[in-house]
Amino acid sequence: MPDENLDLPGSADIFSAAQAIAERIHRTPLITSAQIDRICGAHLFFKCEHLQKTGAFKARGASNALCHLPAGTSMVATHSSGNHGAALAWAAAARGLACTVVMPDTAPLAKRAAVAGYGAEIVLCGPTLQDREAALRKVVESTGAHVVPPFDDSRIIAGQGTVALEIIEQSRARGFNPDIVLTPVGGGGLLAGTGLAMAAMAPEVLVLGAEPAGADDAQRSLRSGTHVTSQTADTIADGLRTTLGQRNFALIRETVKDIVTVSEQGIVDAMQLLWTRTKQLVEPSAAVPLAAVLEHPARFRDKNVVLVLSGGNMDLERAASLFAEEATES
Repeated sequence: MPDENLDLPGSADIFSAAQAIAERIHRTPLITSAQIDRICGAHLFFKCEHLQKTGAFKARGASNALCHLPAGTSMVATHSSGNHGAALAWAAAARGLACTVVMPDTAPLAKRAAVAGYGAEIVLCGPTLQDREAALRKVVESTGAHVVPPFDDSRIIAGQGTVALEIIEQSRARGFNPDIVLTPVGGGGLLAGTGLAMAAMAPEVLVLGAEPAGADDAQRSLRSGTHVTSQTADTIADGLRTTLGQRNFALIRETVKDIVTVSEQGIVDAMQLLWTRTKQLVEPSAAVPLAAVLEHPARFRDKNVVLVLSGGNMDLERAASLFAEEATES
């Protein structure tokens, strides 16, 4: 059972979040590709959160969190590898709030530019979660900013869970029942929110997570039952390098069946397949679920599988170099 001392969201919080943010976010499309279906031997449906405000599902959680700020809040702060930082900066600007984002110095330049473009101040730090949290503490000590965590927060988890509500509504409207919903997992806000929503609305649907083998703390945590809180991540999927949050792990243990891992080459192959076959420009983290289907085909064969394309923010030069490296090696 989850730790009773944790402030965990319930399914009602996801429904409340959906109402609170409905006018602020996009209802993203659910698309298909007959070519990719043939390649994978499964019926795939792609939830296009890379087309969300700020280019990632993170806009949902950030918007919901700012609907629940303490009275008198004038400044917010967070740490982020990019997408949550951009989402919070965007949501804060819309409300006339100041925003500071602590970012690892390894964050893609495109993500740094997005955060700055929405008007936030950026503070650079080292690459580990400990580095990020230490730098954020200094920001709070000097400014008194209200912290909006990137994933380990009930408001954030509830906001991300609205992705799953849309998946349920869209699949029913199109006359099919998902067998599996597959999301990438880094800090775990999206996977925890998806698991919570599916357990309440469609408990027959299997919820799975996918992560890089070079950042496999979530799989190790779930399979061992012991929360892995540190790792040295080695993956091109920069949005998935952090470890699971405490609240996220508690919910994932209750609502997620398993987490599968994928190779770095698999991520590149999946990203290239999405770019060329669906014309959807997604970042490496968003390609991880498709990589999971490609590398573990028996788990998904002939199933209706919804994959969340989590974001589309990346350096195009880096993407070109990844594809060039693949061509050279092959």
